[in-house]
Amino acid sequence: MRDPLSPGSNDLGAARQTARDIFDYALTQCSIEKSFARNLRNDDGALTVGANRYTLALYARVAVVSIGKAGHGMACALAKLLPAGTVGVVACPPGSVSTVPGFRYFRGGHPLPNEDSLRAGAVIAEFLPELPQPSLVFFLISGGASAMAEKPVGSSLTLWDIIETNRTLLHSGAPIAEINAIRKHLSAIKGGRMAQAAAPAEQVSLLISDVPDHSPDALASGPTMPDSSTVADCYAIAAKYSMLPRFPREVRRMFEQRRLAETPKAGDAAFRKSRYLTLLSNQSAVEAAVERARSYGFEVEVDNSCDDWDYARAADHLLSRVRSLRRRVPRACVISGGEVTVAVGEKAGTGGRNQQFALYCAQPIAGENITVLSAGTDGIDGNSQSAGAVVDGTTAERALRRGLDPSRALSQFDAFPLLNSVGDSILTGPTGTNVRDLRILLAY
Repeated sequence: MRDPLSPGSNDLGAARQTARDIFDYALTQCSIEKSFARNLRNDDGALTVGANRYTLALYARVAVVSIGKAGHGMACALAKLLPAGTVGVVACPPGSVSTVPGFRYFRGGHPLPNEDSLRAGAVIAEFLPELPQPSLVFFLISGGASAMAEKPVGSSLTLWDIIETNRTLLHSGAPIAEINAIRKHLSAIKGGRMAQAAAPAEQVSLLISDVPDHSPDALASGPTMPDSSTVADCYAIAAKYSMLPRFPREVRRMFEQRRLAETPKAGDAAFRKSRYLTLLSNQSAVEAAVERARSYGFEVEVDNSCDDWDYARAADHLLSRVRSLRRRVPRACVISGGEVTVAVGEKAGTGGRNQQFALYCAQPIAGENITVLSAGTDGIDGNSQSAGAVVDGTTAERALRRGLDPSRALSQFDAFPLLNSVGDSILTGPTGTNVRDLRILLAY
């Protein structure tokens, strides 16, 4: 492999190219096809999934519910292993033109739900209880499903209510586990309620996770898992982040009148025949990035401690780590997985947490041989068309020469126009998967 960052080079452009190559390699190693090949196989009608084996002919119906950013890709990969006549529902982003024969498709919204999100949720809630027994249901769950498939609890909540509630949650600065705790208790299919609808069918959940490893039931708001959060948690989270004044009226009343209903917990009969297998997670991306960075001769340290930290605090911490490592080795690399948080103001511009993180870093590294990449593995960062950005010691100066003010862009949560203008945006388009974010810091 040719090394665009040769020893002793001060070519900052080459360093950005190296960081981008490390990120791109991690994406290729987190492919849906590779993950299915590693974990599933069909031997003459007996499907092995991890450590479990299912003789497909024993079931009256084999069904699939595939939801999230990887919804289409996961459905395609699994359909190759299942018999003809398998039925399914897919809620995925717009874009893919092909469909799996026999599967009903919905193009759900993200990060906010749309009409198709509600249609998908309604069909899933109706479809699962009607399965003949015995049935085997595969739930294929990936990031983004919280928005792409939804059925509000009760009949009083409208699509507008759900959209505005999600907008409040996403702009609150709360970590994803807390956001999804509230989502679960406002939904008829989240927080284990999809598993309740499918019972007593045998259930297999295959996961591509975009949540912290310690809270797997936060993925897609945990539609098939026992819920570890409670209604009391929801009331406390709403108070902690002052959400109630920003909630739409009907949702605000549900909180004020303590009308949230509890979700099913561990030990509920709905989960008696449930199995779960994580195919890909953020750790998969981190390990691939470490492998690639070492191939360039970098000494690598992994630091995931800043998961769910405020972006500025996380940036200061990671910059300190890479500078410290660089004092000991000629080529230093710090890789960090997970997500940072951004409490967005009411009048936000265009950008996302990764671009906010990268642009913040651009000022303290000005003039240094340090390169910082921060990007989402789903190819989408916030409300922009970018996956993130890769900045270096020249970014701030290049912006100022164009009449752009990094400090102003940060304060207005408007990082994308500046980063795109100076050529530091990462534009991949939707990747069809999502295993959270990667931050790659290089110093040399």
